[in-house]
Amino acid sequence: MRIDRRHFLGGVAAVALPAQARTLPTPLIAATPMAAPTWATLQRQLLDANAAACETFYAAYVDRRDRLKVFERWGANDGPDDAAEATNDWFLLHALGGSDRIRTLADRFWEGHLRQFTAARTTDVPIARQGMYHREFPVQMDWQHNAEGLTSFNVMGLSMPRDARLLARTRRYADFYTGRDPAVRNYDPQRRMIRSLLNGSRGPMLRQATPLDWAGDPFDPSPFHMEHGERSYQETLDHYAEYGDVVGDNPLNLQATTLGLNAYALGGGDRFRVWALDYLSAWAERAVRNDDILPSHVRPDGTVGDDWWRGVYGWGFSPRVPQTGVRENRNRVPRSITAFMGGLLMSGDMAYIDLWRRQSDRLNNASRLIDGVMSTPTMHGADGWYGWKPGPVRTNGFEIWYMTQKPQDRANAGDDPWIAFLEGRNPAYPEQALGADLKRVADRVAARQADTTTPQTRLADWPIDINPASVKALVQLMTGGLHIARPPWSKTSPPQGGVPLHCRLRYFDPAARRAGVPADVGALVHSMSDRQTDVTVVNLGQRPRSVTIQGGAYAEHRIDAVTLDGRTMAINGRDVTIGLEPGCGARLTIAMTRFANRPTLAFPWDR
Repeated sequence: MRIDRRHFLGGVAAVALPAQARTLPTPLIAATPMAAPTWATLQRQLLDANAAACETFYAAYVDRRDRLKVFERWGANDGPDDAAEATNDWFLLHALGGSDRIRTLADRFWEGHLRQFTAARTTDVPIARQGMYHREFPVQMDWQHNAEGLTSFNVMGLSMPRDARLLARTRRYADFYTGRDPAVRNYDPQRRMIRSLLNGSRGPMLRQATPLDWAGDPFDPSPFHMEHGERSYQETLDHYAEYGDVVGDNPLNLQATTLGLNAYALGGGDRFRVWALDYLSAWAERAVRNDDILPSHVRPDGTVGDDWWRGVYGWGFSPRVPQTGVRENRNRVPRSITAFMGGLLMSGDMAYIDLWRRQSDRLNNASRLIDGVMSTPTMHGADGWYGWKPGPVRTNGFEIWYMTQKPQDRANAGDDPWIAFLEGRNPAYPEQALGADLKRVADRVAARQADTTTPQTRLADWPIDINPASVKALVQLMTGGLHIARPPWSKTSPPQGGVPLHCRLRYFDPAARRAGVPADVGALVHSMSDRQTDVTVVNLGQRPRSVTIQGGAYAEHRIDAVTLDGRTMAINGRDVTIGLEPGCGARLTIAMTRFANRPTLAFPWDR
């Protein structure tokens, strides 16, 4: 049975895709005085506090060559992917309205860390003996870790879409996976599969992986903080004793499609979008044939069999923890929903999300009484379902609802102060959330000041938890967006690095010709539904400002009309510009059609 691929790609043709956005010849003007809202003052304070804290962090942990001051190692625990995460959220901070200095430092660090880990070499691990990076990309690792290392890279285009290096790198990285690069055979275009869980710029691993491949060269862990609590190098190896089953495709590899999304959105050509959607559709077809369960293992010949649950990080992956001897369930399949969210963004086809709802239904249908409590499974092995959790399945429920905005999906999204605010039940949330992020910045500054480690006693993952950039509240409140793939309050959906920004609105400063709200401007998304977004924009300063509001991070949402001061004006474009007189603001009701446009990272004035 072969699924009609038009079902999954049909959204491309089914939605209106205007060739060029239409913008107003003159902006709407907000001229009604507005007392400075506390939330807007806190937003501006948080942007400034982030900038100052990031600057001092950079001075402490990055050297004059823009390299991270750590003990360099290869490995899934503390390798180059962790180093790349040291400045996570800095580009995103700039794209929201943070200082240009933050973008400059983040860009310098990216270049410096590429040089650093291209030069860094292993002695024992075969694949990295000539450099941990090759052609500016990890030589060979899984896409849980590859994606984490690309967390900054995958949002650079929000701030610098015309950067020629960014486009060249994004196309090169993507072509490691499209099958177009003759030197790197990660992808099998006939079978529509990536050939191994371990892959990269030197191609796929087509043999059983060893603990050494994952853990890196021998070292003494005693001077370091070990994230998994290993007390010896042998325990580090033992952590990966059951990580050998890597040959064949794995749904974590779908995170590579974000490279296709960005290559297309940066203007690299439609073939990147076509490849990403085709690869996603291949997995969607496999799920349909597998009783609506996304398999975790595709055999080297491209088939899915009775062992569909196999593979590292798969449905049946429960390795033994060396320190305790207890098996731990490490099913990472739910993380791949973020790739299907990208598929919806690229195509407008909700079928990419519907398959996840069907999978949840399938898991609920497998529920049974455990100790008198109806429970659903989270794992599957040779003996069937296991890993039972009380109640119906909630894994990925938030992501499904956020993307569909369907009332029937709301219950599985859970509850949270932000959702309560959007639904009108928690008016104090903006001030509370912004205050919490201001405290987080201060706590991270205090942690830096108290840090007694040296470059010889810290691993690459150490600075991640000291990085002060705190943007969750800004992303939620300003853009109506997701900072990470899973909601922070949920313990059911594991987070995934490297996720593009999914949001309802983005902002630009048309005077400064840059991303983000202009100086003195605040924005608050009050409510969202499938076809409408309510937002307040306010100018706290003494100079007139203009702000351009775009539908979605990639201009994927069409703004149909805007209501301001009781007057509704048709827009029918990707963005609208609002003039803000000094000390004035307005609450806007924006009617929109979500996922109506093909994604682009071009700034409004460049389209």
